[in-house]
Amino acid sequence: QVQLVESGGGLVQAGGSLRLSCVASGSIFSIYTMGWYRQAPGKQRELVASITSGGNTDYADSVKGRFTISRDNAKNTAYLQGNSLKPEDTAVYYCNADLLVRVDSGRYQRNYWGQGTQVTVSS
Repeated sequence: QVQLVESGGGLVQAGGSLRLSCVASGSIFSIYTMGWYRQAPGKQRELVASITSGGNTDYADSVKGRFTISRDNAKNTAYLQGNSLKPEDTAVYYCNADLLVRVDSGRYQRNYWGQGTQVTVSS
């Protein structure tokens, strides 16, 4: 069974840092784009950052210069380093990935979500 598992969330003071990890496991042939999304209470889920299999990155304007997305293809893992955190960064952070996976005897591209990890930034 293919799954994405996030870790690294928690409580941090404003100005502090956190590093989130997302590990993909299961019958995976390839990992294409990986991304981090977040959803604050009462708000829609939004893209924070994404990284392609070739290493091209994209960031939301609100986190540019403070967050860095990276990946270790050998470990099927994506990371999100957040620095200079602000109270408005408080949200549940979700990992997302486009994967080429084995289903029965075939290969299919599927999109997967992790279960989310809470990040709370206190002022």
